[in-house]
Amino acid sequence: MPSPLEPVDIRILAALQEDGRLTNQALSAEVGLSTSPCWRRVRQLEEGGVIQGYTAVLDRRRIGLGVLAFIRVKIDSHSETESEAFAADVRKLKEVVACYSIAGDTDFLLQVVSPDLDSYADFAMAVVRRLPRIKEMQTMFVLKEIKPFRGFPLGPA
Repeated sequence: MPSPLEPVDIRILAALQEDGRLTNQALSAEVGLSTSPCWRRVRQLEEGGVIQGYTAVLDRRRIGLGVLAFIRVKIDSHSETESEAFAADVRKLKEVVACYSIAGDTDFLLQVVSPDLDSYADFAMAVVRRLPRIKEMQTMFVLKEIKPFRGFPLGPA
């Protein structure tokens, strides 16, 4: 069981979620710590797996990915082996930017990007539909992103 985060850890995480390029000096000023303790806290959060990496947030449209879709997938067997095999196949698909095993009437939810509808149709029909173990799939297209993912909610600091 992970230890609970302290208020200063939450402030550090909130600041880094907002801007992962903050220097240690800027971060320490923002969270109210001197630079050495701030650096040690960040390293502890990294080593503990709370911070799993740093990345740039890209505008998908500006890099040529105009279509964002979710594909609900049912597989024909619910054994652990079959589910893991499906997950392994999906991890290899660069168009799938996120995949979740979900509860309910669907087994998996795939988040997919594509340059345009024709490219998406080719991908869905020639790649996804041909994956072994797929019983049924349904696509939902995003018409407008209201609130794209930008970070996790953090407790009071």
